[in-house]
Amino acid sequence: MELYIGDRARRRIFVHAGVVGWNGRAILVPGRSGSGKSSLVKALVEAGASYYSDEFAVLDERGRVHPYTIPLSIRPGGDGAARTKYRAEEIGGVVGTHPLPVGLVMITRWVRGGQFRPRPLSAGRAVLELLANTLPARRRPERVLDTLTQVAAQAVVLRGSRGEAVKAAGQILGSDLFRPSPERNAATAFTG
Repeated sequence: MELYIGDRARRRIFVHAGVVGWNGRAILVPGRSGSGKSSLVKALVEAGASYYSDEFAVLDERGRVHPYTIPLSIRPGGDGAARTKYRAEEIGGVVGTHPLPVGLVMITRWVRGGQFRPRPLSAGRAVLELLANTLPARRRPERVLDTLTQVAAQAVVLRGSRGEAVKAAGQILGSDLFRPSPERNAATAFTG
């Protein structure tokens, strides 16, 4: 049912992604099932970000993300394990209630023992990465591309594998990307 609604929604674009809010902007973590996006969203919420979604980034025509607050669904033991569902409040989090502009798109996947050193993507590559996770891409390509282009234009987009979610979450929320500064630089935000 969720896939049907996501594909047919007239006023929203559904991207398969986890979403949190931080300092008035959204962090999108697009990815397929098994990529580790739910674990990263959970770690971000536990670190203080507000919970928006574990399943879909629901985008409006301005590229803002709206809450889609179904419970987080985590596979604690890996791909074959049964999922455990968490409400944001159960893990010490709060639920976002208002639409947010996208500040960061983090294209990442979990790799055992991986180091988190993401690199910036161009706006064009960012749109292609988001498009690969967008439900109504074939049904409404013009509207989807317009919305995704808007997101890529307003956000920093980074790609890179990561190790443990808790460590990556700390790096993301503690990075220069969310400090208001004219010197903000995506290329150096995760060094050190």
